[in-house]
Amino acid sequence: MFSFLHTADIHLDSPLRGLNQHAEAPIEQIRGATRRALENLVKLALYREVDFVLIAGDLYDGDWPDYSTGLFFNKQMSRLNEANIPVYLISGNHDAASKITKSLKPPSNVTTLSTKKPETVIIDGLPVAIHGQGFATQSVPENLALEYPVAIPEHFNIGMLHTSLAGNPEHDTYAPCSISDLTEKSYDYWALGHIHQHTIVHESPHIIYSGNPQGRHIKETGERGCYLIEVDENLTIKKATFEVTDVVRWQALEIDISDLSDSDEVRKSITQSIEVALAEANERLLALRITLTGDSALHDQLHADLTQWQAECVSIAAEIEDERIWFERLRIKTKPTYDPQELAERDDLTKLVLEALDHFTPAQVPAPVAQLSEKLKGIESQDLQSVLATEDDEQLKEDVTAIVLQSISSSAH
Repeated sequence: MFSFLHTADIHLDSPLRGLNQHAEAPIEQIRGATRRALENLVKLALYREVDFVLIAGDLYDGDWPDYSTGLFFNKQMSRLNEANIPVYLISGNHDAASKITKSLKPPSNVTTLSTKKPETVIIDGLPVAIHGQGFATQSVPENLALEYPVAIPEHFNIGMLHTSLAGNPEHDTYAPCSISDLTEKSYDYWALGHIHQHTIVHESPHIIYSGNPQGRHIKETGERGCYLIEVDENLTIKKATFEVTDVVRWQALEIDISDLSDSDEVRKSITQSIEVALAEANERLLALRITLTGDSALHDQLHADLTQWQAECVSIAAEIEDERIWFERLRIKTKPTYDPQELAERDDLTKLVLEALDHFTPAQVPAPVAQLSEKLKGIESQDLQSVLATEDDEQLKEDVTAIVLQSISSSAH
């Protein structure tokens, strides 16, 4: 009978995070990725001839630096307007009314729901009622869902909400509510935003996070897209299909090298893993991070040659497909085959060093640990600088600990 697209968390023109630190980063491709993903979403809506589109918050990443962001969005919405496809959106924590100081009047097919209280819109020509409320301010600790109206009889009722539900460790808490708060409204579909991983939270009724249409950094890996919802004559959901829209595929691979005996085997395993990831990216730019794990006899060698192995990975990626792979970082999280506790029993100084490594915070690392490391044998200064340059606090501690342990172990032999 009718169909619609559900998207959220587009974060249009989201600023880049730390890419300037990577000399080889395809900055322009990644900078434009959210725009290309929105274009793909519009193409999908036109191709599938959907009846309307829902945007469940965080269309923008914050206030616009200039008007080009709003102009681009309006241009895409005009394409939908030409096909008589209306768009309904709510604001989220990133594009709350209080954060946006610039604005442009959108095309006539775009309806922004109220931020003051839940608003209900009946779509012309369809038995569809859309209920929703956007964020007036960035911080919304209240349970907005409690004030949503009951379902309208003989209509397909949709609730739009930007929410963390009961909470998510990877996202801040906004407009918290329980699943029962939503199901009690007797709506047919809940279009949720805020959580960037696409998830079907509940079926009958469908409660779905569409996720974001484009991953923006290494913590947003895998396929990104939106949901296509098809509804039959009985106003029952016939099909809920996840549709991919991303143009840059972020991927974090873990390779266990426990059973590998030499450097050539490690290179072969890295090559095979990259080839699989590239095939899964399906012609998209692949932004790739590799983490080596496992108890390995190569542990000391890998940490002693950090920059060399980083270069090896870049070289392997370039040989496979130079234009479609950007190697973001190599992380070495292997463990030694020797027991660090045995090292601590050597002498009081070694024990003191290991205890300090166990308790230090990243802010304490650069000066004292660098000074200590320079006095220990087997550490290349370039590798040490590469380790200390990371912005990943956990990785910083692991790398520094591994390097110092390797140096102590080497001096014991």
